[in-house]
Amino acid sequence: MSELKPKRFWTSGAVVETDGGYTIELDGRRVKTPAKAALVLPTHAMAEAVAEEWDAQEKEIDPTTMPFTRSANAAIDKVQHQHDEVAKMLTDYGDSDLLCYRATHPETLQKRQSEAWDPALDWAAEMLGSRLIPIAGVVHQPQDDKALRRLRRRVHALNAFQLAAFHDLVSLSGSLILGFAAAQDWREPDEIWQISRLDEIWQIEQWGHDDEAHAAAEVKKSAFLHAKRFYDLSI
Repeated sequence: MSELKPKRFWTSGAVVETDGGYTIELDGRRVKTPAKAALVLPTHAMAEAVAEEWDAQEKEIDPTTMPFTRSANAAIDKVQHQHDEVAKMLTDYGDSDLLCYRATHPETLQKRQSEAWDPALDWAAEMLGSRLIPIAGVVHQPQDDKALRRLRRRVHALNAFQLAAFHDLVSLSGSLILGFAAAQDWREPDEIWQISRLDEIWQIEQWGHDDEAHAAAEVKKSAFLHAKRFYDLSI
């Protein structure tokens, strides 16, 4: 039995200023999150993006067409109340960062990893003050604790909205460094996404294209690019 979607119940929506930021009013009634918290957004730009999603709804409300609203709800209802836990989970990526685990063969893949991933590690050393060291193979080796502490402080300093976006930038790419690189505009988001998929691209070149895997990768790419846009709107 299909789930019934709620009907559109308002005529017009508007962005209004409120304590702590901006919110959305639908025919004068303020929008709340699924947990019934006030939907207070940190910037006018984010509020506009959310308002546009509500305005675009037609006869029925389709949450799948409202990514900014969903991300804002997650920031308020979940990340805001579990900030330290989420920040810790993300900083743990630094100790096993994708960019640090290198192939032992073939030489062609080793070279490609070095050319794509070393510049990101160099950027992190310069801009984040944290040098992570590449490792040959897949056996875990701990990174320098001082470098990880510097990264940890930066993650914990993010507000709930930034952290909600940062969660997806890191978890989808598999790299704390690439998460920071995307957030801080090291390169274009699409290029950073491609860098994170280097190993998968290599496998495709060796074994051929798989339609199902490609479709799944496109979904993840879309989520990664959305997370970058949401992060930018939170500043």
